[in-house]
Amino acid sequence: MAIGSSRRFSIAPMMDCTDRHERYFLRLISRRVLLYTEMVATGAIIHGDRARLLAFDAFEHPIALQLGGSDPADLALCAKVGEDWGYDEVNLNVGCPSDRVQSGRFGACLMKEPERVRDCISAMRDAVQIPVTVKTRIGVDDRDSYEELARFVETVAESGCVVFAFHARKAWLRGLSPKKNREVPPLCYDVVYRIRRDFSDLKVVINGGITSLDEVAAHLAHVDGVMVGREAYSNPYFLSDVDRRFFGEARPIPSRHEILQAFLPYVSAQLARGVRLHHIARHLTGLFAGVPGAKTWRRYIGENAGKTGAEIDVLEAATRALHR
Repeated sequence: MAIGSSRRFSIAPMMDCTDRHERYFLRLISRRVLLYTEMVATGAIIHGDRARLLAFDAFEHPIALQLGGSDPADLALCAKVGEDWGYDEVNLNVGCPSDRVQSGRFGACLMKEPERVRDCISAMRDAVQIPVTVKTRIGVDDRDSYEELARFVETVAESGCVVFAFHARKAWLRGLSPKKNREVPPLCYDVVYRIRRDFSDLKVVINGGITSLDEVAAHLAHVDGVMVGREAYSNPYFLSDVDRRFFGEARPIPSRHEILQAFLPYVSAQLARGVRLHHIARHLTGLFAGVPGAKTWRRYIGENAGKTGAEIDVLEAATRALHR
């Protein structure tokens, strides 16, 4: 089954994970998955270093910018900035439960304000020509009935937004860390499936706990797209068969070593620009997950990539250590 324009396979936006180095690396594994930035707060874009926050390599396309914010005017401005920087999509975060995000009145707490989310999306859509999408949970705190979720979706859809990505867990705004919020609330895939049935004019993407391509295929029987998070980070080679299996591409599946060799010129170029090896190499620790020597590979990188003056030979030595 090939995913056409109506189907989506994406890598979830993950703080401290999906930076530009990780995205370039993942693009070497799959040409077709949609990549997301980490969430970027509107205030950071308006007042901060846009080049540092938004720059990316053209090789990363297709790529979406995820924004965090709750002011329609600020979000509209930042969406336009993202479009001008060349992003293919802009996404509003309505799912992050961290205290820091809540204090800024955005993230998952916005599920309690569907009219505000609608107005934010409307302002963003008026400002840009690229698609504007939303990523959300299926509920928040004790406001987790299906009826409340359906009202949220119906209200937000009034903005003209047609793509909704659901982390199939509710969020607890108090008492659970962001990590625990990815683990403790139970996954409720059936709720997302029901939204897809009840809102057939929308494109519904499912996220949460997906760890195999067989699971991806099973979900695609019920929804329009799948978003994979932690598995793609901890075991990136998991994506190696995505293009063939879901997009119908005939190119050979690259080996782990071929992917690493293809990444080394990028690493060298970044080091020449003053980037520390650790900021790049930390994304590679899962490349050999599940194969003999994987622990040695991770340990060698962990012990050596962060040293002052570490160069690309650390990765070459880690590869040799992998096969001892």
